[in-house]
Amino acid sequence: MKIAVIGTGYVGLVSGTCFAEWGNHVVYVDNNAEKIARLNQGELPIYEPGLDELVTRNRNAGRLSFTCNLAAAVEDAEVVFIAVGTPARVGHGDADLSFVYMAAREIAPLLAENAVVVVKSTVPVGTGDAVEKIIASVRSRGSFSVASNPEFLREGVAIHDFLNPDRVVIGVEDENAHAVMVALYSDPLAEARTPIVLTQRRTSELIKYAANAFLATKITFINELADLCEQVGTNVGELALGVGLDKRIGSSFLNARPGYGGSCFPKDTLALLRTAQDHGIALRIVEETVTANEARKRKMALKVLDAVGGDVDGKTIAVLGLTFKPDTDDMRDAPSVPLIETLQRFGATVRGHDPVGMENAARILDDVQLFDDPYECARDADAVVIVTEWESIRRIDLARLRQVMRAPALIDLRNAFEPAAAEAAGFRITAIGRPIVRQADNVVDFPAKSKPRDKARAAETTPRG
Repeated sequence: MKIAVIGTGYVGLVSGTCFAEWGNHVVYVDNNAEKIARLNQGELPIYEPGLDELVTRNRNAGRLSFTCNLAAAVEDAEVVFIAVGTPARVGHGDADLSFVYMAAREIAPLLAENAVVVVKSTVPVGTGDAVEKIIASVRSRGSFSVASNPEFLREGVAIHDFLNPDRVVIGVEDENAHAVMVALYSDPLAEARTPIVLTQRRTSELIKYAANAFLATKITFINELADLCEQVGTNVGELALGVGLDKRIGSSFLNARPGYGGSCFPKDTLALLRTAQDHGIALRIVEETVTANEARKRKMALKVLDAVGGDVDGKTIAVLGLTFKPDTDDMRDAPSVPLIETLQRFGATVRGHDPVGMENAARILDDVQLFDDPYECARDADAVVIVTEWESIRRIDLARLRQVMRAPALIDLRNAFEPAAAEAAGFRITAIGRPIVRQADNVVDFPAKSKPRDKARAAETTPRG
């Protein structure tokens, strides 16, 4: 098939490139001429493992191209994907659909007969209806179709997720869209017998939000249990194992962490809440998930304060791992940002290191010195905080790290290191959801609630600066 993809962001680049890998001819279109020029030179605007090789291979094979010419991209395309951004509107929480609607208006007069317009962007219920109405204002109904095909890509393993999905969700309202979309997916996924969920367009749109809200809730659930584990002297890792082996629950997203972030969960939970509010429905669990997650990100700064004696004023804190998760350069809603901002308000000097996300981090973080080398980042630091568990950070030489530091505080917010190994290297380690074990007598200490300075406690409710 000839496929046009509008938008060269994360979803568009991964999806279109994988469609080309399946043998389709894909044309990307974006109105940013500089971005298109860089893409034609092989420079990708995002980091995703393996994507650059896949783009190069398919571009060299003639199955992938980039252009600013919308008419040329859409001409004769059987399928036109809208894969533009839908960020949360500042101060509102609902999704900003202006880019989706703009794309619909621009492609409407250019579509080939019986072309299927597919909304790949994450959008609220009813967006497909609005797109159909926009296109129908300039051409007759029945000469085109509008479908919903949400993505379920995890940053860092997105190519695998697309080429080997656990399911494909397609929302259609007519036979033309049904036939074209099934043909697009059925042959490449036939051998794996991947389930293709065919449903109404509105249901498809809601499935995406419901899935992300559920996963965000699962993360928040284990994070809150991690807090309980610390107080009662149990290990959240063992707890998660015991719970996750239940097939009804599963082990995915049961790793305690400093809160969820990224481009999806934060904005999608807010958008789902706004949709529910617009229809008079209260999603209390999702509301509490959003509130608890925001509080947790800043609460992590209190763990740092507790680990260094209750006060970071005048101290140097090294933060290793800045992106919201490993294997991506995405800094959107990364837990490192509110953590760093809170520590800075308490008077700390903060340094940072990330294997890939330094360029994006520099755009977001103020007054943070960034280092390519983690040991230089930690030199003369009073504490090291692990925020993102990159493999290179997991493999760090703990003994060498301790040697360059001024003090032995290691705050491991991803449980990247075994406490015994850290203690053997000379560290005093603070982890997530783990009891404190005294190395001398191996006695489990059930810690009382720490009492850092009053201004530290205010961090849990301090708005993001």
